[in-house]
Amino acid sequence: MKRYLNWSIFYAFAGLAAGVFYREFTKINQFTNISTLGKVHGHLLLLGMVMFLIVALFSTKFDLEQAKHFSLFMILYNGGLILSAIMMIIRGILQVKAIALSAMANGMISGIAGLGHMAMGIGLLIFLFILRKLASDQ
Repeated sequence: MKRYLNWSIFYAFAGLAAGVFYREFTKINQFTNISTLGKVHGHLLLLGMVMFLIVALFSTKFDLEQAKHFSLFMILYNGGLILSAIMMIIRGILQVKAIALSAMANGMISGIAGLGHMAMGIGLLIFLFILRKLASDQ
């Protein structure tokens, strides 16, 4: 359980830091429009901190680490969330700075962020199937 609470704390710090960065970066650049940068804070807090609080709670009822695909969930979900957040930060900085991108660069940023979201989604489904199996075994 401590491991998942540590992940939750990590994402709480990352989410709060992303919120402060968004506020200060947009203020320094006198940016008042909507950007992707403003959504990183919520993504990290909800999909990171809250998700691992839920995992920690389930770990008190089930032996999650013994589940067949649990390590795959951890790798895919964490990797996907971190990759998505990084690409959202890059996209947001480019929006705030009004840096024009080529079609290829724009597609690469979107594609990499999409891969992160897909990995996270697959990880989430794996976690749900693990929970279903553990619940039916009881």
